[in-house]
Amino acid sequence: MEKGFLDRVEDNTAVRTWSETTQREKYDSLAEGYVSELWDFTRISIGQNGLQELKEIWEQWNDEVRQLFYSNYGDLPYLLDIKVDKHLFHTLAQFWNPTYSCFTFGKVDLVPTIQKYMALLHCSKIQVNKAYLRAVNVPIFLKKLMNITGMSEQWFAARIKQKGDSKCIHWKNLKDLILAHPDMKKNVDVFALSIYGLVFFPKALGHVDEAVTDLFDRLDKRVTPVTVIFAETLGH
Repeated sequence: MEKGFLDRVEDNTAVRTWSETTQREKYDSLAEGYVSELWDFTRISIGQNGLQELKEIWEQWNDEVRQLFYSNYGDLPYLLDIKVDKHLFHTLAQFWNPTYSCFTFGKVDLVPTIQKYMALLHCSKIQVNKAYLRAVNVPIFLKKLMNITGMSEQWFAARIKQKGDSKCIHWKNLKDLILAHPDMKKNVDVFALSIYGLVFFPKALGHVDEAVTDLFDRLDKRVTPVTVIFAETLGH
């Protein structure tokens, strides 16, 4: 039975094409008698970074350091305690409509919204009218990391690795910085960068991807990261 199911698994492009074709033929996912067949064509693979070390660092910090974090980055640490229910994701797959980008339960559509993501991420302190947009001329990954951490070019040059089509730095290197850096503000910055890299955009498990540093570097300009996080979620 399992082999028969896996034989029908398609990639995301094929799933979207199938969904759009079905949409044209049946006109609407809520048409009488419509039954989603998405579950037969896709497979969910859930990979997560281990967050225990991040949680331990947070628990060791005193109230003064935590308040410094809150004032700069909001309530993000609470995300470290959220449990991802893998069984729930498998169940929800059969209700996802990739054409409409919403969940359809019977005759009710549930659509993710920017407002819901803002509430989830506790981003109310960040100006919502300044959405993050990737700059045309983005400084190289190494330079971004130097600006964020204050470490030298030589230090990062020895630690940046190529993972697939992008450059990354291992979480262990960032952890060492958090534990040893004499500047507490830099420690807080690197901790926040790690949350963005390991929780929001876990492209390569155990690593922080170069695309994350550009978004993170722009946060001090009070842009909201919600739109790009929202788009990343729908894209996957």
